[in-house]
Amino acid sequence: MVTCKETRAVIIALHKKGFTGKDIAASKIAPKSTIYRIIKNFKESGSIVVKKASGRPRKSSKRQDRLLKLIQLRDRGTTSTELAQEWQQAGVSASARTVRRRLLEDGLVSRRAVKKPLLSRKNIRDRLIFCKRYRDWTAEDWDKVNFSDESPFRLFGAFGKKLVQRRQGERYHQSCVMPTVKHPETIHVWGCFSAKGVGSLTILPKNTAMNKEWYQPILRDQLLPNIQEQFGDEQCLFQHDGAPCHKAKVITKWLGEQNIDILGPWPGNSPDLNPIETLWSILKRRVDKQNSTNSDKLQALIMQEWAAISQDVAQKLIDSMPGRIAEVLKKKGQHCKY
Repeated sequence: MVTCKETRAVIIALHKKGFTGKDIAASKIAPKSTIYRIIKNFKESGSIVVKKASGRPRKSSKRQDRLLKLIQLRDRGTTSTELAQEWQQAGVSASARTVRRRLLEDGLVSRRAVKKPLLSRKNIRDRLIFCKRYRDWTAEDWDKVNFSDESPFRLFGAFGKKLVQRRQGERYHQSCVMPTVKHPETIHVWGCFSAKGVGSLTILPKNTAMNKEWYQPILRDQLLPNIQEQFGDEQCLFQHDGAPCHKAKVITKWLGEQNIDILGPWPGNSPDLNPIETLWSILKRRVDKQNSTNSDKLQALIMQEWAAISQDVAQKLIDSMPGRIAEVLKKKGQHCKY
């Protein structure tokens, strides 16, 4: 039984006054065995402080712990079981559980790897050039940019993971499974937005991806009216990435003829710099909650949820641009949290 310091002090005080262990136990401040143990410890050590037990000896030394950390950092994907086997070759016989505890002491925990586009040296260099060019832009400067992009939506292709609440034995209950198909129908959409809110959204024909033949009519029929509606005679910049259809000579020429200034050049493989990527994520989560069962319903839901995105959401995404720029510079061109 563990007793508090005050109780031990009272027991020792009574003992010093000549009370026996039996007399002290009669007061019922602690069990008799506890009282005798406290008196015995006091006689041996002269103190009422309980010595901390040494505990079970560690199976590894600090040097061996550092070796384990180095093995893990050399290959972040190595499992705790594999690490235990490698550690055993260094003379440490420990379980995978012990390995996880040692790694936890160094702040290393198992997490799902984030999926990000592969960055080449050129990508990193271009990202740094872009961010240094716009590092002094304020949120007000970014308010004058119209961001655009394409994105695929898949029928029975839920965005990310779907969590359900289920009882034991309900793992395969119809309401607890996420249906999939071998070749889900894909709907490609093009959209744009600015700090003033979402703009036009165009749905391409089924299983059709964007190309220069589709892109120019969309810019003419959707982008130009949207710029006029949101910015009027106010000067603005248009953002699109370096997709082949965006860089086609006919598109570049047409944009020049329309006096549309382009933001950039936009660095490749940089969705973390583009706030419309976050907007797509928001839209896909909202659409996936509706569980559309056919292509027509999916298209209707996409249009419905896009129109429901508030101007406040758009403004917050645009306001994140200075932070995105600063984060990429801090990471020296590598991926950032966005």
